Formats: sequence, structure tokens, C-alpha cells
Amino acid sequence: MERLPSEDLYLNPHRLSLCGKIISFNCKRASATNDSEKTELIFHRLSFEREDSAFVKAADGAAVISRRRSAHVDIVKCKWAVNVQSRVTAACVLVTKKSEKGESFQYSLLTLSSSNRLEPCIEFKLPYQMRECASILQGPTVLWSHGGNVFYASLQAGEVRKVPIQLSHIVIGELPLYKEQLFVLGLQNLSEQPTSQTLGYFVESGQVFDGTMMLPHPYICITRCILVLSAEKVDDMLKSTVVAATSNQQLVYFEDGIVKDVRQLPFEQPENIQVVHTGRNGSLFVVSFHQGHVCVLWKETFQIASHWSGVSSVHVDDFLGCGTDQMLLVFEHQGVTGQPLEKFLLTDLCGISYSRGQDSETLKTPTPPPENCLLTLRALESRLQSGLSVLQELQREVRMKDRVLQQSVRALTDVVSERETVLTQHEQEGLIALWDCDDDESKDEASDDKMEDMPAVSSKPQVDKLWHRIAEERMVVGVILTTDSSVPVASVSLSILTLMGQSSTPAVIQTQSQVFWLPAPCSSSSSSSSASPSSASTFSEPAAKRSKQHSVGRPNDLNTCRLAVTAVTRLTPLLNSGSVKCRVVLHYVQRQDAFALMSNPTPAVLHCGQVALDIHGDFHTQLLKNPELKTDEVKEDLLSLMAVLDHWVFHIDSPDHSLGDIDGWIQKRVGCKRIEVSPQYLLLKSSGPSAFMLLHWHQITPFQGELSVHSSQLQMLQFLDSLLAYLPASSSIQPVKGTRGQGAAQVLSLALEKEVVSLRECVSSLLCEGEEEERMIVGHEETPEPGSVEGLQRCRDMFQKDVERSRMRLSPLVDVGRYRKLTQNMSKVQLDGDLAALLDTQRTLLS
Repeated sequence: MERLPSEDLYLNPHRLSLCGKIISFNCKRASATNDSEKTELIFHRLSFEREDSAFVKAADGAAVISRRRSAHVDIVKCKWAVNVQSRVTAACVLVTKKSEKGESFQYSLLTLSSSNRLEPCIEFKLPYQMRECASILQGPTVLWSHGGNVFYASLQAGEVRKVPIQLSHIVIGELPLYKEQLFVLGLQNLSEQPTSQTLGYFVESGQVFDGTMMLPHPYICITRCILVLSAEKVDDMLKSTVVAATSNQQLVYFEDGIVKDVRQLPFEQPENIQVVHTGRNGSLFVVSFHQGHVCVLWKETFQIASHWSGVSSVHVDDFLGCGTDQMLLVFEHQGVTGQPLEKFLLTDLCGISYSRGQDSETLKTPTPPPENCLLTLRALESRLQSGLSVLQELQREVRMKDRVLQQSVRALTDVVSERETVLTQHEQEGLIALWDCDDDESKDEASDDKMEDMPAVSSKPQVDKLWHRIAEERMVVGVILTTDSSVPVASVSLSILTLMGQSSTPAVIQTQSQVFWLPAPCSSSSSSSSASPSSASTFSEPAAKRSKQHSVGRPNDLNTCRLAVTAVTRLTPLLNSGSVKCRVVLHYVQRQDAFALMSNPTPAVLHCGQVALDIHGDFHTQLLKNPELKTDEVKEDLLSLMAVLDHWVFHIDSPDHSLGDIDGWIQKRVGCKRIEVSPQYLLLKSSGPSAFMLLHWHQITPFQGELSVHSSQLQMLQFLDSLLAYLPASSSIQPVKGTRGQGAAQVLSLALEKEVVSLRECVSSLLCEGEEEERMIVGHEETPEPGSVEGLQRCRDMFQKDVERSRMRLSPLVDVGRYRKLTQNMSKVQLDGDLAALLDTQRTLLS
């Protein structure tokens, strides 16, 4: 990259920021042949260098706009916008060309591609000049107002169109929705009434909505610019949070059309509002004004953080590439020394500050709120929420005690008055006996005798079954448990200990545990009935009761809970011999009182048994052969498959078409069968255990549903691609957070390990092939006869070949086809590693 030369075209450029770079546009006239002139649109990409604290040229280019001497070309506006067809964000510049007689104006919207080429996007002609400010929005779409009407031209429309409703005091903005993003707000005068109503109009769909859900009626007339922070549709109602700057020098914060906060601004005539996301330090609102003033406010406190004057333009982007936003203030009086951006300030008011051509008096910044104060407020808020939760639990317990006391007093009064008290079973659960009569004593003695005969029931989880499966290079160990919900357990996991001999110490193998809820048995023989497991990485505790304890040993107990715990580990640490015995240990945390929130949890360990590892065993035999079976082995196969595969959950929204045929479309796919032991799951079989896919479709409403996918990441992407091709274009698919089977760090480590192993194997195979060929050549050579001329010549030839082979060992040659194939395989492995690194980086930045 190089410095830009001194040119006059940098005196009044139009600038925008995109992908951490500043793009400047300007028109330049250069002399051509035949005494004519051509007008060029010149652009420059500028990137920031920290070492020099300066912007340097990264790329430049030009496009000829007109070749006529009399043509007058001007730049109307430049802004970045999203191309809805290619889904690419590109820099857009709107250029106008006035005719010779001034009767018409030719407008052209050009986009700057990633290859640094200016390409025409939209062209239209108007009999007038845009006097008011035009807007470049997503599409890209050019929207403007003239003569009390609103007009727009977009890539989809292909022509100039007029908004069919008459509006006054127009406000233009964009919503962060999947469709119906561009909107126009305004006042519509009623024909028979002197009042007016606030209406909104979606440009893409042509639908009209109630504008008061975004801005109240009195604020429409005074709003100068608007920024929509969030928006969603709930039951055909628009919910939004909006920030608007008014002509009364106010910045107003709205929620669903209701004023929530107001701050007085230090300057008049606001023009634009932007948001700076500084990461953990919070966010900033940047308000630009007409006469070169800029004001910055903290989003969390709505307090003014700083303000400047004499600013030419303000840009918000990640110019440093650090993952957070910074704001770039370009000050006026550019071009004095011929360099672009000679006077600027790059800062986020949170520790990042780069300036050029600035003195200490230019930055008029009040003392920002210290970061430790913000952290203290967050800590106090967390403590307040925790205390509120404890208070609510105590209040609930007090209400329960009051109810029990009232019922006891009522029962005592009835006994003294010799009246019969009729209580429901629900009321009896909370009552205790105050004294014992003779009949009760006899009944209690009989019940005590029965209790002595019954075995004591432990509050520990009971192990119903232990199994294991082999899945390629991994082993799955599973345990089915029965526990009492009155004594809740949490943080359940399995550990695997290897038993290689009598004298050797058991070694703990690294595992990854998951928990699946199973339906509670209705009888003692219900363990053979069908189960429908529900996946959960950490399961929530069942609601505890303050009533009498129930025995877990009774078969019809409603407090009994069944769950399956699985552990997945690699076979490499285990395969020291053909058969290895492993001990399975269950770890859990047991709390005696679910309402005792402040009590310390008690960790517990339960030995579940041993499993014998056999590498020659089949994987998912019963599930592969016949998914229609309803046996315990099939249930174990299903749980093992869910533990091995990664898990995703997607929310599908189709506002224009119903989703009732999604389940039928999945069942029509080749190799799809329903698992009878858990009918809500569909199995897609393919070659190899890693090619399996489990699908679960849950219809929430006729237009919304959730799709649960258990598969590899590649299979999931391929399935979503085919599903998107089947769904209507208006549908949207969004992943539900927290459903990945593996963490991003684990995926990254496995990808890097696979990349290193693949590289080692590739290089070893190439070198071993060359050495094997060399040994074959040496083996076929004949030994020369000593003392003869031919023998002497052969010795010389063999010596030359030895020298050549020695040189080849230092710089070996390999087959071109084999090398190309190995490089392709390595490229695929490296792409997987790059993707895993990107996912891990995004997770780190979001956290």
C-alpha cells in the first residue's frame, strides 16, 4: 500500500466506511483526444495503519461517467447497502448527469465490487432534480420525496415507482427484519376530519401499518432522523425499540411507540444517528448535525459522553480489526497538504484513540463514566436479582405454611365441635396428625410392621441397566437411572476407569457426558415399554414439594424419574489389547432440600458396574436391521446414536405458507424410516455410522415449527440446503442457541489434530514411495565384472547414479498426479480447521 499523491480532487470527497476501510468518491475531468472532455468517477480505498497512525491507499480505480464537454456530473450520495439478490454488502454511489438544456436529469446508482470495479446497478431519468436528501437503502433501493409524494427505484422494481398513499412529514428507515425492512412513516390527512393519522408503509410488500407503534403522533412532525435498534412481529403486532433525534434538540428513546427516555442535545438540526458497539464497555449513540457538529451519548445511561465541532464526516466501523467498533471523525480543511484524511480522530472513548493533525483543545470530552462503576452496577443488579429470587421462594413457603395452619385449625375446630371434616386429597397432603386415637394407633402399628418388612429405599439413584456401543473410533457407555424427584440431583456425568490388571492403578479416561430424560414407568415391568428420550445437556430439577415424602420403591409413584446418562470417549486410550474391562462411575450433586437455595450441594459418586470392550462387536445392529422393533437394544442404539452425533435445533418461520407438509416431505426422502421405539424421530440411513441422521419435526403453529437434527455438520448443511430449496422464498431458518453437541474449542482442537496427522501421513507416503522405487531400481542392477573396460564404465555409471540418488534424497521428486491428490486432501482438512477456528473466534468475541 502506498501514500496518495497531492491532488485537488480530495478537497470535497464523498466518503463511506465498509469492512474496516474508508472509500472516497469524487468526480474528475481529464482532457482527452479531439479537444473533448470526459468525466470520471474516481474512488480510493483507504486502510488504517497503526504504526504511522495514518490512512494509506489500499486500492483505487475510475469509471467514465460522460464523454461530453457540456455534461454536468455530480455525486448525490454514497452509502453501503445489501444486494438482496447476491446477499453481498457493497458500496453504492448515486450520480446525476444534467442534460444540455437542463430539461432532464439522468441518475445512475453504481456499486463497487470486491474486485474494485464500478458496475452500474440502477439507472432512471427524472424531469426534476432531487432537492431533498435521497436515501440509499438495502436492495439496493433509492428513495426520495418530491411534491408531497414518495418515490423509489430498486433493482427488483426496475423502474421508478410512487408510494400509493399521500403522506406528509416523511420519516424513512429500515427494520432489522427478514422481510419488510424498508418503511416510510408520515401523517395522512383524513378527508372528512381536520385531524390526521400516523401511517407506515412497507416499500417491499406495499402493506400499510400503524405508525404509532414506532413513533407517537406528536413526534412525527419534529423527527429529523431515526434509528431502529430492534423489531419483531408478535401476533401481527410490530414490537420495536427506536431512537429518534428531533428538531427540538432532543434524542428520544421509544419502546413500542412509548417514550422511555429523553436527553437534550447541545446542537440543532440533527441529520444521522449511528451506533458504536464497543464490546464489554457498552454502546454509544453518535448523532451528526448539519453544521459539522457531532455528539456522542452512552446507550446504557443516555448521558452525553463527548461532542466535537468542525467535523466533515463521521464513520463507524472496525478500522483496527479488533472485533469491536470505533468511530472515525474526519475534520474539515482537508487537502491543505494534499494528503487524504489529514485531520482525523479514531476512538471508541474506552481506551482506543488515534489522531492526526489534532491538538489537545479539539477533543471536548467530559469525563466518561469509569468502567468499574458500570461493573459495580452490574454486580449489584445481579445480587438484587438473586435476592429477589430467594425472597420469592420464602414468600411461597410462607404461603404454604399459612395454608397448612389454616387447614389444621379448621380440622381441629371440627373435631372439637364433633363435626366431620371432609378434605380432598390435595388438602390431606399438607396436613399432619396432632394426636393419635386408638384406631389410628392400631393402623399406625400395622403400617409400621409393614414398613419393617419392606426393604429400606435409598435416596441414591438406582441403576437399572448398563450398556455400551462401539461407533467407529469412539465408544459410548450408557446408564439408565431411576431417581426420586423429592431428592433432586444435578450435574450428572459418567466417568470411565480402565482396569488393565490387578496391580495397575485405574486410569480415568476423558469422556463427554449427556443426559436424556425418559418417561417414568407406570409399573415395575415398564422398563421394557417404549421410551421417547429428550435430549438435554444439563437437565433442570423437578419441582419439589413440602408435603409428605413418597417412597421411591412403590411402582406407581408419581415422583419417580427415569433418565439415561451417556458418556462418549475415544477408543485410542483403551485399545491396548483385544478386550479391556472398564469400570463406570456416576457423578452427581444431591440436595436434600430443593427450597434451600443457599445450602451447599453435596457431590456424590455411584459405582454402576463394569463393561467389557470388544472391538469386534457390531454398531447399532438392531437399529440398522429393523428400526420398527421395540426392544431395549433398539432404545440403547438410539440413545448411543444421539450421544455420538452433533445436535442442532432450528426454528423455521413461514409467514405466507403453512408448514403442514414438512413431515411428509422428510419421510419421502430416500432411506428415511420412522423409529418405532421413539416415533417422533426419523432415521436417514447411509453408509457408515457417521453418515446417519436423526430428524425430529415439531410443529408449533401452522406457520412455525422446530426442526431437531442429529448428524454431522456437513450432512446438516446439505439437508438444510435441500430444505431451503423446498420451502417458500419468504421462509426463514434460524438456529436455536445452545444446541451444539460439541463445543467450539473441542471442534477446533480435533480439527487441528486431524490436520497435523494428515500432513504427517501425506509426507510419509510420498517419501516412502520414492524410497521404494529407489530400492527396486538398485535391486535390478547387475554387478559389473572388475578389471574389464565395460566393468569400469559400469562402475562409473553406478557412481553417477549414486550421486544422483543422493541429490534426490535431499530434494525428492514425486508424481504430479499423486501430489495433486494429496494437496487436495490437505486443502479439505485445512478448510475444516479454518472453519473451526472461525467458529471458535466468533464464540470468544460473543462471550
